[in-house]
Amino acid sequence: MKTLIPSHPELTLRPVTDSDHAFLLELYCSVRSEELEPAPWTQEQKHSFLESQFALQSRAYDAYTGQAYFIVSARSQDIGRLYLQYRDDALSIVDISLLGTSRGLGYGSSLLHDVIQAANHLCRPVQIHVEKFNPAMRLYQRLGFLPVQDKEVYLKLERPFDR
Repeated sequence: MKTLIPSHPELTLRPVTDSDHAFLLELYCSVRSEELEPAPWTQEQKHSFLESQFALQSRAYDAYTGQAYFIVSARSQDIGRLYLQYRDDALSIVDISLLGTSRGLGYGSSLLHDVIQAANHLCRPVQIHVEKFNPAMRLYQRLGFLPVQDKEVYLKLERPFDR
């Protein structure tokens, strides 16, 4: 399995295990719940929908090859996930998600810098698919990610490796 050592002094990464299912579902729900606010569903219906979407996403991610999936912790508290796929042509960020209380603290930026450094070491670009309305889009642009493909709802972004 590929490893990544975070440079941020408060962060640690550990491989995802089966015992992380409940946390990963909580994280997924926290990230997606805002989109469902306008839906005229009960909280139970929204949660059921999110559970089914999480299960579908998990099955899709399990099919990836060359993956390294990590739980992100800050001060020994699980706060997010970082899913990477090591491919011959790129280091792909499959998913980077943090709980709402852990956003805006520099953790995401630090992790992205670490991924960029790992890709530079491999002489590969970093790629990620980002929803066009995602507020993190500004961060990706600041870090040198450029749009390389428009996929309607998503943009495929790429950051070339530093030569």
